[in-house]
Amino acid sequence: MPEEKNEESLTLDKKTIDVLVAHIIPTSKYFEARFDHIQDQIDGLRDDLKDFRDDVDRRFTDVNRRFDSMKSDIDRRFTDVNRRFDSMKNDMDQRFNQVDKRFEQVDKRFEQVDKRFEQIIASIDRLTDKLDYRDEKQRAFTLKMFTIAIGISVIGALGAFLKSLGVF
Repeated sequence: MPEEKNEESLTLDKKTIDVLVAHIIPTSKYFEARFDHIQDQIDGLRDDLKDFRDDVDRRFTDVNRRFDSMKSDIDRRFTDVNRRFDSMKNDMDQRFNQVDKRFEQVDKRFEQVDKRFEQIIASIDRLTDKLDYRDEKQRAFTLKMFTIAIGISVIGALGAFLKSLGVF
């Protein structure tokens, strides 16, 4: 008598396969959500950069106000010097020396301000370069991750397809 094999075979109907495929292969909504998230991050970086630029503009405005204040202060000093010259003609040489000293101080202040402006500009350039490098690095990373995700999805779909054909 031939022996009968009692095999329980696993049958997959279309609904089961659809559910399996839906849970294995990410949908385009997943990728859209990821791209939206990345776009939000990029928009956030742009907003931060705009805020930074606004802050720098505000600081330059404050520096301009300081210069205007310093200019009016210098103008006031010159007026005082003129009064001193008019009232004290005998001490003219001494007053000229005082004015010369003040001019030297003002020149030194302007030189310090010029140096500080150069430092600020160099700092802004370095920050811009860092932000550009970070953006390029983030884009490259995003493309790599996208390629890996697509590759895994294709392999999963191929595996499910071959499994459904009974190759494995």
